[in-house]
Amino acid sequence: MSKTKVRKVEVSGGVAFGAGKPVFIAGPCVIESRAMALDLAKNLSAAAAGLGVPYVFKASFDKANRTSVDSFRGPGIDEGLDILAEIRQTFGVPVLTDVHEPWQCARAAQTCDILQIPAFLCRQTDLLLAAADTGAVVNVKKGQFLAPEDMANVVRKIESRGNRRIVLCERGASFGYRNLVADMRSLPLMRELGYPVVFDATHSVQRPGGLGTGSGGDGRFAPLLARCAAAAGVDGIFSEVHRNPAKALSDGANALALKDVKAMWKTILAIDSTVRAGGLV
Repeated sequence: MSKTKVRKVEVSGGVAFGAGKPVFIAGPCVIESRAMALDLAKNLSAAAAGLGVPYVFKASFDKANRTSVDSFRGPGIDEGLDILAEIRQTFGVPVLTDVHEPWQCARAAQTCDILQIPAFLCRQTDLLLAAADTGAVVNVKKGQFLAPEDMANVVRKIESRGNRRIVLCERGASFGYRNLVADMRSLPLMRELGYPVVFDATHSVQRPGGLGTGSGGDGRFAPLLARCAAAAGVDGIFSEVHRNPAKALSDGANALALKDVKAMWKTILAIDSTVRAGGLV
């Protein structure tokens, strides 16, 4: 990773991107139930506290960009935000959720610390402006169809509303049909835009539409790519986590098993410490 100086983006509860330590963003792809979300939040926040690392819980109240009309989408905005608010208060961690339409932004920002723009929607100007107007941190996933340099236009849209609480996220690039590749060059290239960069380890191993009526994936490679991103000096690692990925209602094929997360985080911390000690970032 280049030694580009990036803006420090503070979230809440002492969590900040670009502050010299990777932030771990983790949680289920979608809220399947209140009990499931609270269980994962409890265990992931405990793991983060045990390692002394900054942590953000993530989960979607609605997955609007599913492959099939029959796919599970989540509990919806009202129940979903209530669950996220409970997690934030109970465990004292910042929370992140996806927004898909401009009207959702103000509602979600009342509960959530970070609004995430899905990769497919990263060029949707009205959505970006609505998210920016809330003043919340905006995490934008780079579209699978964009070059990393193209994110400069995304950044300018958010900045045009006076919001500089921006995080950029790499989640793989389309490589033929139903396949993604993670180009590690995109991490320093996006970081040169002056904002922290997060690597999405689990969506980068997704196989969009690979199951016909759903997306497949190669979840076993997610920890490998996360280690590569840590070696590049990335500012955060994003991963979707489930107790039993095989039974997940969304993106189970590329999700990490809860039991494996803490060990992966420890390895990433060791790599990150080595890279920073060597002055490489």
